[in-house]
Amino acid sequence: MKSFLPYILFAMSVVVALFPCNAQSAVDRESEVRGVVTAFITTRTAGMGWDVRIRRITISDALKLPEGPIDYEVVASQQWEGWGTLSMAVLARQKDRLVRNIPVRVDVDALTEMVVTTRQIEHGSLISAADLALQQREISYNSNRAARKIEEIAGKKSRMTLKANQPVRADQVEKVPLIKSGQMVTIIAENEVMKVSVAGKARSSGGEGDIIMVQNQSSFKEIPARVINSTTVQVGF
Repeated sequence: MKSFLPYILFAMSVVVALFPCNAQSAVDRESEVRGVVTAFITTRTAGMGWDVRIRRITISDALKLPEGPIDYEVVASQQWEGWGTLSMAVLARQKDRLVRNIPVRVDVDALTEMVVTTRQIEHGSLISAADLALQQREISYNSNRAARKIEEIAGKKSRMTLKANQPVRADQVEKVPLIKSGQMVTIIAENEVMKVSVAGKARSSGGEGDIIMVQNQSSFKEIPARVINSTTVQVGF
């Protein structure tokens, strides 16, 4: 037995050299990383006026990191809109040394008030405030551009059939034209010292405040003009 003792001692010394006793123990940091991700989402969505809820945080790897203080940095797309799925990286550093690049995926639900229809509205129909309601809905690819105020939609005309109980976007409606193409109008131009008016003909339709093309009936020149009311347009002077 004594003849084997030097070899046993040598083997033990090799093990100690390869795995020193003072090596740092690994610590489970998952709760820390989840807290960092939650704080990042909260900060990114602050001020948006939404009710934001984190549905799921998915961390694919086991989070065994060295003992001691860890600094975390979240790297994520600046194009993220604050809802839906976001893939990010959480960089874990200790004493300015990168110890782990942690891939994380977050699924976020965001709720906000948006304008929805209370009944089906046919194409070309005038929309009244009674046809609309404000409801809290989840933001999605279909609803993220929905109007947030009833006055943005009420008093306008539907450009398509709108189903009941659906969010309404601004591009689904249009102003009711005060002036129609081919209509005779009065073209006015004025400044602080004088005002000029001539007869004209509308070459396009438009609602109050819209810019339409009109033809000066004296010169037959077509110019852009702003719709003032149902009979009058104004040009720059």
